[in-house]
Amino acid sequence: MPHSTGMDTTITTLRNKVMPALKEKIPADKVKWTSRADVAREAKTVVGDFLFSTGIELNLLDQRDLVTSLINHFIAENAGIAAPVQAPQPTAPTGTETNGEHGEAPAVDPYATRNSARATLEQAKNKLQPMVLERIDTSAAAKLPREELSRDLTGLIAELLNENKIHLNAAERTDLVKQLLDDMLGLGPLEPLLADETISEIMVNGPKMVFIENKGKLTLSDVQFRDNAHVLSIATRIVTAIGRRIDESSPLCDARLMDGSRVNIIIPPLAIDGSTITIRKFSKKKITLETMLKFGSISPNMAKLLRIAGRSRLNILISGGTGSGKTTLLNALSQMIDHGERVVTIEDAAELQLQQPHVVRLETRPANLEGNGEVTMRDLVKNALRMRPDRIIVGETRGGEALDMLQAMNTGHDGSMSTVHANRPREAIMRLENLVGMSSANLSPRAIRQQIAAAVDMIIQVSRMRDGSRRVTYITEITGMEGEVITMQDLYTCEVTGETPDGKLAVDFKNHGLRPHCLPKVAYFGLDKQLMETMDG
Repeated sequence: MPHSTGMDTTITTLRNKVMPALKEKIPADKVKWTSRADVAREAKTVVGDFLFSTGIELNLLDQRDLVTSLINHFIAENAGIAAPVQAPQPTAPTGTETNGEHGEAPAVDPYATRNSARATLEQAKNKLQPMVLERIDTSAAAKLPREELSRDLTGLIAELLNENKIHLNAAERTDLVKQLLDDMLGLGPLEPLLADETISEIMVNGPKMVFIENKGKLTLSDVQFRDNAHVLSIATRIVTAIGRRIDESSPLCDARLMDGSRVNIIIPPLAIDGSTITIRKFSKKKITLETMLKFGSISPNMAKLLRIAGRSRLNILISGGTGSGKTTLLNALSQMIDHGERVVTIEDAAELQLQQPHVVRLETRPANLEGNGEVTMRDLVKNALRMRPDRIIVGETRGGEALDMLQAMNTGHDGSMSTVHANRPREAIMRLENLVGMSSANLSPRAIRQQIAAAVDMIIQVSRMRDGSRRVTYITEITGMEGEVITMQDLYTCEVTGETPDGKLAVDFKNHGLRPHCLPKVAYFGLDKQLMETMDG
């Protein structure tokens, strides 16, 4: 649907405000070495940063129009010509009007220039890729270092372009070689997104819809696959690298990339609109409690309390929704573990980043084609108990292994940690009860609650808020039982108090001033004085 005049004016105004930032990213002396694709990537970044910092909200189509307008005007300015607003006016017979009453040329589709450049490169790639594969040994090429293979491909592409009379400029040739390398050695169109450290999540909803999460906000990227077969090919490459499979008989899979990024893949017939890939990217920057404090995710006293809880070997359950930062917080808390302790981690897809020297990492395994050989989380938790662990860390509790984990916490494995999906600490307890019920153990509800009350010391609730930020919203202790009910007390809570001019939520981390129930355990490690100072602060 075409824009209204008011929206066109808004896009123009915003473009003029963002243009200096793009010029700063790509100085004039570097323009001629920058491909259109790279300009597009930088334009998307500066637009995203601008909208995030100003709190301006645009829908996905308006964001695309703003990025497209920015790209077109940037390229036009650096080519020394006026910005491309109108198409060249065709020659018309005398007295014939080209468009309307005044002979204006028809306006250019805002996506035309970008789509034309992309189409040209895509056509060249589709034509040359089979020829490249005919002239090289792909198995040998896959073993070469990327730089060496890039040099060989550059020469081969130059020959093929001359033979087929295809004209590409230097930047387009470089981009073509990069795309071929990504297809041969990497994950094809996803490689630029994986390389962008500002992107935290990638969501492929079929070949033409690739969304990204940047600073807590979802946006539609301009990355596309050729077709469904191309998406499935990349998905297959991901899972086969770790010895798993994805096909009609096994249409969903959890996997990980070589850098540790977590991947979920689901394909037809379960995914109706085409293969879907969701990648939770591995952060190269280690998130610590100090980092979370800097980002405003916790208060200084909350950070002190969490350090004391980790060092005092409290059993901790981290609760939160999808993408709320549960694993990030678990990694941060794990840094409090003493280097002399033996730690066993248990996950569906290994993604924890423990820094201690004595860590044993265990990962589940799906069944083979015959339906045999499956190793579940519960199998691994049971096995971990025979490995003389000081602590057991379960990446995510979501089945019958909850009972085994609680029993481990109650039998000398203090300091164990896990995560669970829930929206409040009380709901986390209810979720844990339900998961224990999945273990087929014949336990009464009261017996299950007694196990939980005896095993879990602290629940930490994390939430992703509407401004994209992630914060610890509750630090809650389990204090025991009264009748049939597990009793709890909130040590700290996070309350939203308003909104700042830049669109960020203003919050207050409230200290409830209660005497911690865990004080005797903390006193055993000589940290009781520090704990009381933290609660009095």
